[in-house]
Amino acid sequence: MLMPKKTKFRKVQRGTMKGRSKGARAVAFGEFGLQAVEPGWLTAQQIESVRLTMARKLKKIGKMFLRVFPDKPITKKPAETRMGKGKGPVDKWVSVVKRDRVICEVSGLGEVEARDLLRQAAYKLPMKTRFVKKSEDE
Repeated sequence: MLMPKKTKFRKVQRGTMKGRSKGARAVAFGEFGLQAVEPGWLTAQQIESVRLTMARKLKKIGKMFLRVFPDKPITKKPAETRMGKGKGPVDKWVSVVKRDRVICEVSGLGEVEARDLLRQAAYKLPMKTRFVKKSEDE
């Protein structure tokens, strides 16, 4: 599973997901990409699931690029625990995905194959996404 080796703080606050993504709004490394239409948290397990799905389909013909990394710790208190007594231990790691963020990219495939591959990957994600192409003006 993906997680940072070391963080500045062990636990963080929930934060907000308002607005558009600050960076990673355009396809940069591949030819086609999957862009988030709505905000959400992507867990390390979901990212790994997307990576596996894409790797199985790609074999050795294309290349994939993941543009998200789970660097935010999410805590959870044990079940049936009374309120108080501090924040719970870290339960999972997530990546904050805002609107218009490119989640993953592929290269070395035709548009039809890429669209099918990214549709399969989108089924693993907890948010609505859209298929995007690399723009010619870059």
